[in-house]
Amino acid sequence: MGTVGRWAGELLQQGYALAQRVGGIGPDHRRARAFREFGAGSAICFPVTALYGEPYIRLGAQTIIGPHCTLSAGVSPEHVLDRDTVVSIGRGCLIGRGSGIVAHESIEIGDDVFTGHHVYITDANHGYEDPDVPIGRQFAAPRPVSIGAGSWLGHGSIVLPGARIGAHVVIGAGSVVTGEIPDYSVAVGVPARVVRRYDPADPARGWFAVDDGA
Repeated sequence: MGTVGRWAGELLQQGYALAQRVGGIGPDHRRARAFREFGAGSAICFPVTALYGEPYIRLGAQTIIGPHCTLSAGVSPEHVLDRDTVVSIGRGCLIGRGSGIVAHESIEIGDDVFTGHHVYITDANHGYEDPDVPIGRQFAAPRPVSIGAGSWLGHGSIVLPGARIGAHVVIGAGSVVTGEIPDYSVAVGVPARVVRRYDPADPARGWFAVDDGA
């Protein structure tokens, strides 16, 4: 690479770094004012893959949504919903790069929830029952999703409609959550199953393996 190429590369890097600094959405940004709530110190990093339904989204303080993320409430930007809040993300959360949070009815994420990259959380799915209608145009009824405070969702994990993840839960990388995961658990696999637990009533026991009979 010659001198011109090195200078061009340096300018490109500086330009992208500038875009990251000024392209993100913070509490004082015009787009933040459209949210139901946008907490102090929070940010949606640049670039954003998709963002709509802001009036139905609450972000707690000091929460960071990583770059290349999707955050949406409703089927489309024009969708008028019948409730004040469809997506609620608590304080001190970190949503990893390339993740998607897609809600049609209710996704509640507690305080201090962290995720790895490319995590997908949704309360909605497609139907397939009518063979004369493309599956992409059929919608199944949404089912609320909740994720308890202090939990961690590993890289590439998927949280599907109706899932209820408790507090202080680890979801292993690549796992698919379809049901209920109790507090103080480690769950892995497809579908995710609990492999370790902690009993706050018996702290001396520590974290113990769960034998599910498999």
